[in-house]
Amino acid sequence: MDFSSINPVVLMAALMVAATPILLAAIGELVVEKAGVLNLGVEGMMITGAVVGFAVAVTTRNPYLGMLAAMGGGAAMSLVFGILTQLLKANQVASGLALTLFGLGFSALVGQGYVGISPPRTAKLNFGFLSDLPVIGPILFRHDPMVYASIAIVAGVWYWLNYTRGGRILRAVGENHDAAHALGYRVLRVRMLAIMFGGACAGMGGAYLSLIRVPQWTEGMTAGAGWIALALVVFASWRPWRALLGAYLFGGIVVLQLNLQAAGFRIPVEYLAMSPYLITILVLVIMSSGRARKSLAAPGSLTKPFHAAG
Repeated sequence: MDFSSINPVVLMAALMVAATPILLAAIGELVVEKAGVLNLGVEGMMITGAVVGFAVAVTTRNPYLGMLAAMGGGAAMSLVFGILTQLLKANQVASGLALTLFGLGFSALVGQGYVGISPPRTAKLNFGFLSDLPVIGPILFRHDPMVYASIAIVAGVWYWLNYTRGGRILRAVGENHDAAHALGYRVLRVRMLAIMFGGACAGMGGAYLSLIRVPQWTEGMTAGAGWIALALVVFASWRPWRALLGAYLFGGIVVLQLNLQAAGFRIPVEYLAMSPYLITILVLVIMSSGRARKSLAAPGSLTKPFHAAG
């Protein structure tokens, strides 16, 4: 094995790129769960965003229009989930799983005509002399705009949840929807808006995969990223900055695994392929255990349906 081929600077820079789609999906799902809703359809919304964003970007030759379209596609998918679970009172777990299955099938159908096509290039930001700094420059100042946008979204969500009236209302709805309703807050409206925000973020994360990280369309290219995002929300204890650290940690593991394979250290790819599903099982176990939920400080009304009195 030749470990000299692994460049720590390149590794650190690559992990930020690898973590961005997971981080975008995770921060959106964090807001959804803070409102008391569990959406297991993140994978379906991500793959839908990936194919919609790719199709629009290829058609218009503008990757940023592709990103906006992906956000709209993810939000539209999440709206279906919201109608099913919040208005029609369908089971959240079953509806989320159905959303993922639908998204995978829909994306495979739409994406048939885009296999082998290259999307328009997304330019990296130029920070001038900062980009030329040794070590720090390549790691922090040579990325595409979406890497920095994802960090800004995390900061914005953190500030909004903790220091704005809207954020406090959303947290109140997530902790005790009956008490929030008694105080006059519109629980269903708050949850529907949170669900659509989560869908938009997931769609954006999917488009980042197809337009920037792996600039091509491949069926099933999210490869479990949505399930990893779901797990990150739980392991971050529903805190935005912990979700950021968790996403970068997982991104580092993925990049390191690829570098170790290139260096001659053989790791069966099946282990990485099955990890999202094992993590998902663990998340569902935690969600079903009251003691585990309490120790992780989960929102009090998470997964509980809301029935307005009267």
